Amino acid sequence: MTTPVAPSAAGCAAPDQAAPLPVSLDLEKETVITGVVSAANGEAVPGAYVRLLDSSGEFTAEVVTSAAGQFRFFAAPGTWTLRALSRHGNGDASVTAGQGINQVSVTVGLE
Repeated sequence: MTTPVAPSAAGCAAPDQAAPLPVSLDLEKETVITGVVSAANGEAVPGAYVRLLDSSGEFTAEVVTSAAGQFRFFAAPGTWTLRALSRHGNGDASVTAGQGINQVSVTVGLE
C-alpha cells in the first residue's frame, strides 16, 4: 500500500518548488529548467502558475511558484516556453534547455 502525497499549501500536488534538488539527480543526464517569476518592479511573485509549453506551443506541465517565486521543471532537452500567469499579469520566456540546470527568469506585468 502506498501513502498518498499530501497537497502543498497552494492545493497543488506538485513538489515544493523551493526544495533542494534530489541528491540522486544526475545533471549529466537530466535536464532541469528552473527560475523565478518576478513582477515588473523586480519583486518575486509567489503563487503564480507557470506552464511549460513545448516547441509547438502545446501544454506539457504546470507548477505553482514558491513563496520566493521559484519554479522547477524536469524536462527533455529542447526549446521550451515558460508562461507565467499571476495576479500581477502574465509573462513568457523561452529557453533552449540542455542537460544540467537551465536558469530562466520570467517577468510578469499587467497587459
